[in-house]
Amino acid sequence: MSLRFGFDHFGILQLGNENDACMLSNRLTLHDLPSGLAEEYDKRHRFGDSVVYKSLHASGISSVWRADDLHLGNGSNLLAQLGFELLLCVPVNGINGARYAVLFLGDGDDIERQEHFELCYDAIAAFDYFYRLVLSNKAGLGLTPRETEILRWISHGKTASEIALIVSVSEHTINSHTATILKKLDVVNRTQMVAKAIREQIIQ
Repeated sequence: MSLRFGFDHFGILQLGNENDACMLSNRLTLHDLPSGLAEEYDKRHRFGDSVVYKSLHASGISSVWRADDLHLGNGSNLLAQLGFELLLCVPVNGINGARYAVLFLGDGDDIERQEHFELCYDAIAAFDYFYRLVLSNKAGLGLTPRETEILRWISHGKTASEIALIVSVSEHTINSHTATILKKLDVVNRTQMVAKAIREQIIQ
């Protein structure tokens, strides 16, 4: 898809919380950038400070950026720092509400309006397929719908006995589910469990 529309590389970026300190290499869930490029970028720059990153949080509309665009700023010009001339960003969402962006990078000329529309449609369709096939399984980290429901109630500060009443099962069953969730998320207590679930966007 990238090559068909004149771009050299692509990436799927998980947006997460705008205020989180974040690195580009940690946010890319899939990409074909040159090996080590994102890691080298992270050694010198803060991705969260880039105008592109902030723009993706401020708008749900696709956007085209050029390295010489004055809006990109001097110290936070993501394109110049990565060594590309052109970037097209297509904001997308997972079915759980998690926000992502499909990025297309290259050194070609500006993309025509009709091609822009076609690429956005194709990117949204491809992301939807990728999300359902790969990211939805990863995002849930193997939790069942019932475990996710219990996790959500735990995040609201409910005790095991309170959750048992809410979901109409025994307290023993809730404790059993909680132990399974702890194991699946690889954490040791409820606080870590909730923190990781929010960070991985299993719950909002």
